[in-house]
Amino acid sequence: MGIDVHALQLLRWASLKSNGLGKVATIGRQGVNVPARELTKHVSLPPDYQYPRYCEDLLVKVFGAERVDSFDNSDFEGCTFVADFNKPLASPCQYTTVIDFGCVEHIYNVPQAMRNISLLCADGGQILHCLPANNFCGHGFWQFSPELFFSLYSKQNGYSETQVFVVNIADETVWYEVIAPRNGKRVAMWSDTPLYVLCRTVQRGDFSHENVQQSDYVFMWNKDTEGAVSTNAQTLHSSLTAALKRNKFARLIYRKLAVLLGLKDDGLRRNPSLIKRHVSDLILNLPPRASQRR
Repeated sequence: MGIDVHALQLLRWASLKSNGLGKVATIGRQGVNVPARELTKHVSLPPDYQYPRYCEDLLVKVFGAERVDSFDNSDFEGCTFVADFNKPLASPCQYTTVIDFGCVEHIYNVPQAMRNISLLCADGGQILHCLPANNFCGHGFWQFSPELFFSLYSKQNGYSETQVFVVNIADETVWYEVIAPRNGKRVAMWSDTPLYVLCRTVQRGDFSHENVQQSDYVFMWNKDTEGAVSTNAQTLHSSLTAALKRNKFARLIYRKLAVLLGLKDDGLRRNPSLIKRHVSDLILNLPPRASQRR
């Protein structure tokens, strides 16, 4: 996907949270997909900025990166290192910031790709993802759930400060922060519009990917059937909702009622597992507005 407006804002937010990007590795050589006029609305550009095709100048001249290396399966875009992320990586270096803005969905062996990303990240460094969630079928091999990042980038696996957002790609002003799943309840969501999932995490010391399990099943394994009933009820609700949306007539009626009742949205605003966050507030490090916590 490269750096679009949402990825650009993620860079701004992560740079402030980490006091700079430091040495940067990008998974795939990242293009800059923000038009020049739009770019100047979000960041201050130096006089000598030439709007190149790829991101290195942007990361160095605007975000103060010390160095930017790129990793790709081929040198067709002039990457720094050719590496197949389906296979274990012999890392030539470790980096303060590792960026995956639309690459892992094109890699078949996602677990190995995620290990490689963590191998590239230095102790105390940050990992950033901007990946397809809903309604990207056909774009790559995979679409990603917030659950993956909470379960993988957990404290017991050697990570901290993990935050996950889902984003309607057509709305550049708002992200929805995902409340980590707990008590056997899944974070379920649907949308009529394409969604990104954004993640930032910090790697602390030795990491492990040996114990990555879906949280509601862990809850059931460690509890009695009460947890299973809660989870199964939620799964049933999700299945019924999906069945309703597959029926064209029911879908038409649903949409007309939603418009009449003023409920038509992208499926995010009324989800109790999400907190509406204005991107400008995040970058200014402001707390979520009280009326938008649910």
